[in-house]
Amino acid sequence: MTNQLKTLRDSAALRWTALLLLALAMFCAYIFMDILSPIKDLMLTERGWDSTAFGTMQGSETFLNVFVFFLIFAGIILDKMGVRFTALLSGAVMLCGAFIKYYAICEAFRGSGADVWFTQHLNHIPVFEQLGVSPFYEGMPSSAKVAACGFMLFGCGVEMAGITVSRGIVKWFKGHEMALAMGSEMALARMGVATCMIFSPFFAKLGGRVDVSRSVAFGVVLLCIALMMFVVYFFMDRKLDAQTGEAEEKDDPFRVSDLGQILRSMGFWLVSLLCVLYYSAIFPFQKYAVNMLQCNLTFTDVPEGSFWASTSVTIIQYIIMLVVAVTAFMFNFVKRTSLKYSLLTLSLVALVGYCCMGYMRQSAESIFAVFPLLAVGITPILGSYVDHKGKAASMLVLGSLLLVACHLTFAFVLPAFKGNEAGGVVVAYLTILVLGASFSLVPASLWPSVPKLVEPKIIGSAYALIFWIQNIGLWLFPLLIGKTLDATNPGVEDATQLNYTAPLIMLASLGVAALVIGAFLKVVDKRRGYGLELPNIG
Repeated sequence: MTNQLKTLRDSAALRWTALLLLALAMFCAYIFMDILSPIKDLMLTERGWDSTAFGTMQGSETFLNVFVFFLIFAGIILDKMGVRFTALLSGAVMLCGAFIKYYAICEAFRGSGADVWFTQHLNHIPVFEQLGVSPFYEGMPSSAKVAACGFMLFGCGVEMAGITVSRGIVKWFKGHEMALAMGSEMALARMGVATCMIFSPFFAKLGGRVDVSRSVAFGVVLLCIALMMFVVYFFMDRKLDAQTGEAEEKDDPFRVSDLGQILRSMGFWLVSLLCVLYYSAIFPFQKYAVNMLQCNLTFTDVPEGSFWASTSVTIIQYIIMLVVAVTAFMFNFVKRTSLKYSLLTLSLVALVGYCCMGYMRQSAESIFAVFPLLAVGITPILGSYVDHKGKAASMLVLGSLLLVACHLTFAFVLPAFKGNEAGGVVVAYLTILVLGASFSLVPASLWPSVPKLVEPKIIGSAYALIFWIQNIGLWLFPLLIGKTLDATNPGVEDATQLNYTAPLIMLASLGVAALVIGAFLKVVDKRRGYGLELPNIG
């Protein structure tokens, strides 16, 4: 019995260490992905970006993935070169794109030769302009154009990293708690959203002088750390292959027919459609959520010099947030009943304390930062449930239903509390927490379902295709939200006085479509026996 431990992945501690390295890298990537989202209002006042410019820049993240098919090539690279090489490549690409975006935002860019050149050029992009999908337009601020170029490159790296991490988890957790691992990775990675919401405004306003480039610099430093995480993972993964005798590079060359095999699967298409609809209603929303709260909640100015206006309160609130996340996450793994519920009690008390501090700070960004906190606690539970009980397709339906309810609440209920400071904040907190819970249902059930739909040797390409289809929505909807805001708010110059009803209805409609697809997926799964409702273990 003592000789049964044969490889690194047979050790729970080591395979979860590998997961932690991948999750920390994605945590840093998620921070940079939304680094400008909580300071949209400052980008208008400091760089002259209106909602259309902001949305066009944010949507540019996925432009190369969608229109140059980079994600498809990334999947081929992953299947051909393996997890290690692709992880390092994705980390390096992310970092290069981040440096370009930082240069576009920093003071050194203003008035430079690059500023002049980009002002005069890239106003008309043939073909793409005629198709209405150009990442630039005439009158777009030059800083937004250069930032878009950097964000395109970063987007190639982060999406490549996403499929690589998914493939890496499949590799390390096959036959083990795969759904729990994927859910846990996403829970930790999404703490990056909360971290971004807390610290991006903190660095932008540090010292009483507004400088939006400091926020981007913070993200660049974290991407350096992400690359280090991938380097450490490289050596762990290489040792695993040495133990198993598996070749990191594939013996079978990639064939176009492999893609045909994937595309002929109805289950694959339904999962892909559900993915693009659901994520298009979440990730683009994150980029505008803080501004939406600024427009729909009533805030009062916090007196200068008070504790609630100090920089130290940001650090304290973030520490409390970490207490919420850590105790909620540990709750899933502690066996002793008394300790288990002590952790749950501490987590709930800390969550209430965090919410109270967000209200006292009168800060929209710290209010939205609760978004991933409930997900951190329940995603491992959901992942474990899928591993041992199944019901993945049912969870996708429930997640879509909650998504619709939350966006409709933001559209119609929250504005009704305008003028009611406490009531509006309570509604916002509850809705954001439920939206985070909805978000946790999808990764815990969707991503572990993909290996049931395709052969192991082409799973990297399958993930790449799903991410490519998803990226179409992630490119389109930040742009549509920005254009819709400008179209439905003519003459409104104050970024905190916009009406968000139309964009929120649009996002809710995506949830309705996802709900329909999810219900149909359950029917198809029952007829064709994909096993989506079956457990991963046992």
